[in-house]
Amino acid sequence: MDILLIAGLWLDGSAWTDVAAELEKLGHRPVPITLPGQGDGATAATLDDQVAAVVAAVDAASAPVLVVGHSAACTLAWLAADARPGRVARVALIGGFPAEDGKPYADFFAITDDRMPFPGWGPFEGPDAADLDGDTRRTIASTAIAVPVGVARGVVRLTDERRFDVPVALVCPEFTPEQARAWVDAGDLPELARARHLDYVDIDSGHWPMFSRPTELARVLAALA
Repeated sequence: MDILLIAGLWLDGSAWTDVAAELEKLGHRPVPITLPGQGDGATAATLDDQVAAVVAAVDAASAPVLVVGHSAACTLAWLAADARPGRVARVALIGGFPAEDGKPYADFFAITDDRMPFPGWGPFEGPDAADLDGDTRRTIASTAIAVPVGVARGVVRLTDERRFDVPVALVCPEFTPEQARAWVDAGDLPELARARHLDYVDIDSGHWPMFSRPTELARVLAALA
């Protein structure tokens, strides 16, 4: 199966290198996506640009396709299901949740010179980054790509309720499936609460399993495919 891989904030398609290699060994075709404004050389991009790139990748893939979103990019994966519910076989969300219609995409950190730079490891101390060694932290920080303001503050637009028929797997790294299920049941994650086929998958890692647990993450994704 074609597996589209969308990394979260500050990362480009190379974040999936180790996971992609493992997926190929398992018989799948991984397609890491480098998003506009996040590694393609452009200094400006909008959320619409990133959505268009993901939808184009869905259209170019052999259907049905598994669309994988990490962190903030869980919203991009969900937007792909909204745009192409008939081509997306399943959405896998790693360490994040889809934003609602009308909400900003990822307005989480300070904007400097029309871009949202990586804020350093301070905000992620604890379960998020506990499994990242010093070398990995330095590599991620040194290669982090500041996210254009038009992406970070772009407004999410969801239009097709058929997205709720697309099966969803919530891969739980720094939080447990039990915690995630409680958030859904409490109404804290409205998009997932309306999903008709929602599974929870545990993975023993921090927020960036593509770096700390690539083999395990590839096996999880292959099983979902």
